[in-house]
Amino acid sequence: MKSEKFKKQLARVFDNDLRTKQWENYVDYTIIGLIVISTMSVFISTFNISPQCERVLQIIDIVTVITFTIEVSLRIWAADELDPKYKGFWGRVRYCCSFYGLIDIISTYTFYVSLYLPLPYAILKSLRVLRLLRVFRYMHSFRLLKKALSSKSREMFISLQFLVIVTLMLSFVLYFYEHAAQPEVYDNGIKSTLWAFTRYLGDIGNLIASNPPITTVGKIIACVIGILGIALFAVPAGLVGAGFSEAMEEEKLDQKIKSNIRSIVHAFKFEKDQQHSQLFIVPRYKEINTIISRKFIAYDDIIEAVKKSECLHLYDMANAMNSADKPESKIVIINYKKNRPYGCCIDRGSKVTILSTSGYTEPITGWFAYHIAKLGGFNFVAKEIETDVDNPTSYYNISDNANCPNLQLFLDDIRQFTSRPDSWVIPILGAIGPKSRPTQFHFCYNSKKGDSSYDDPASLVKDYTAFDAMYKTVTSDLLDKFGYHSDKNEWYAINKNNVAAFVGAKNAFTLRVECFVWMYDNRFMAVIKSLAENLHSTLEPERELITPPEMIKRPEGKDFGMQDYVD
Repeated sequence: MKSEKFKKQLARVFDNDLRTKQWENYVDYTIIGLIVISTMSVFISTFNISPQCERVLQIIDIVTVITFTIEVSLRIWAADELDPKYKGFWGRVRYCCSFYGLIDIISTYTFYVSLYLPLPYAILKSLRVLRLLRVFRYMHSFRLLKKALSSKSREMFISLQFLVIVTLMLSFVLYFYEHAAQPEVYDNGIKSTLWAFTRYLGDIGNLIASNPPITTVGKIIACVIGILGIALFAVPAGLVGAGFSEAMEEEKLDQKIKSNIRSIVHAFKFEKDQQHSQLFIVPRYKEINTIISRKFIAYDDIIEAVKKSECLHLYDMANAMNSADKPESKIVIINYKKNRPYGCCIDRGSKVTILSTSGYTEPITGWFAYHIAKLGGFNFVAKEIETDVDNPTSYYNISDNANCPNLQLFLDDIRQFTSRPDSWVIPILGAIGPKSRPTQFHFCYNSKKGDSSYDDPASLVKDYTAFDAMYKTVTSDLLDKFGYHSDKNEWYAINKNNVAAFVGAKNAFTLRVECFVWMYDNRFMAVIKSLAENLHSTLEPERELITPPEMIKRPEGKDFGMQDYVD
């Protein structure tokens, strides 16, 4: 737990972004300063210096090597927090083989190799100078250049192909004419090919000067190859220039999108539920028209910002209502918390875990589930990220051939919670029955609809005593305080592919709630508080229930959106 938090802090330290206003930047500047000092010490060592100065340089070298060793080792350890593709042993190997990973290792760990293997002085000093390349990871201009080269790599490769083919053709023609005129010089096609390509490289081995073409055609071909030599540098330079301009435009657009994302998230300022719970909460949603009128962001820019963000969803509230009730379409924005590639995972040390398995298609359900977990002190796992928006996938029912890149991590995170003694897993889903449906809260644990018994062999509940006590307490409170009715397996059931069964949960049940409860009933926060407190008192009474401080008193200056909630 503590090591994971420390790793997350390291990921913020090693984000390579010098433009953020945070204390971690001092670490970045310290690293840059040490790189510069190390490089300067190598430069000073090239002069005739006194023995005292040499000792100072040796001390600088030892201090910088030790510091960089610690830094590089921590970078490798925290690599999976920087990018999920670096997770695990082979992920760390992949990081070490990356451009900056190789530079880090070669410029640092070779010092220890030299303690056991005698390396030449020139090699050791050259490897020290490589540290200067590490500064590039902090340079915005270098990132732009890298993007420009990447965006125009295909065009440059095509132009290089054209140049090679044309040069080969000309070298063959050169051979035919020059071989007839001076067969002893151009005795095979290799000579003419080498002569042509050497024109681009500056006459390596004095080949051009020693074997000049003497025929008219040969001289014309030499002129053409000379012109192509100019194109060899002019075309890529032009492409890189165009790519650099495009990269700067993209950067400007990215900055605009990031600014819009920040503005939208700031619209989710903590609000106090004055009428019912008296708690400070992140709003459930914000209407697009509200963002347009208050933040002065154009509609298309809002759509683009939500599309590019990792904490915002768009949702049509009509999808949360039964078509029989003739709901009106209303597009809103939902803010969610993200700390995993699939969405969110929070370990609060509880034996109860709340799941939101369909955050992309039911984003307000995820908001509802998150707050039950937060107020109850429960663990929380939510699938929010959709890797294929054209084919959205819920993680509620798991098929054996599921091919979602984030699914395994999602299941692994749940399994760490189900391994705890007397654990409970509670997926929370929305329900969109008509308002005429007599019950609003549906507790599902058996494999057949209408079966509310406690003797189904396929049931996900093992501790029926605790479950029955929980059901009676929760449903009684919901009815007394809010007039909401509940049922057991009357409208819904579970199947063998249920996520809780898939991970081997000891006890599990699904809670389906009619969506209008949290969409249109302004008592939604009081309902959440009731659920959280009663689930806690019946399933985990041995733990002290503490209301999160940021929900009691607004934390000024850090009260915008789900990310400002303390885990």
